[in-house]
Amino acid sequence: MAATVLVMMLWGLPQQDARPGPTNSATGAGISGVAGTNDPVDPDEPLARRMTSDRFEKSARVVINSVVFRSSTQSLTTAGTCTEMLSRLVEPALLGLGAFAIRGRVRR
Repeated sequence: MAATVLVMMLWGLPQQDARPGPTNSATGAGISGVAGTNDPVDPDEPLARRMTSDRFEKSARVVINSVVFRSSTQSLTTAGTCTEMLSRLVEPALLGLGAFAIRGRVRR
């Protein structure tokens, strides 16, 4: 899970958070609104600048929600979506193998 958090922190989270809901603007002619969210944009800053506590917190929440609760409401980049799908397959299997290894040691 730590490797997944690192990959999410570096490449999986978009540059800026998505802003869901309508965007309204008032002009002299009236009020216009556009519904929807903006597409996630890949981060373009250097890797060292992406390693912040804020991005770590967001990536940890996404990974825990993805593996434990099987739900993720965060909009992710393409690399983040692929990482999330891969972690949903691999991490529970690794946790199960770890449990079997501990059980084998305890039974001896």
